[in-house]
Amino acid sequence: MSVTLYTTLGCHLCDQARALLLTVDPGVAIEAVDIAEDDHLITRYGERIPVLARAGEELAWPFGLLDVQRFLHASA
Repeated sequence: MSVTLYTTLGCHLCDQARALLLTVDPGVAIEAVDIAEDDHLITRYGERIPVLARAGEELAWPFGLLDVQRFLHASA
């Protein structure tokens, strides 16, 4: 399973999101995308990061362990 994590340098919430993903599924492949490198991504995600994306679905912060479980299973 692969999940995109929209993030940026120094984002402590993004670190928490990564930890939640790995808690739910230790084998998940996380593709981190730094939004600071793309103006379109900054506009789209700037105030929402961390954002998880998979199979056309997105989960924006704030979210917890149960939210991540539902997100991963709903888009499986």
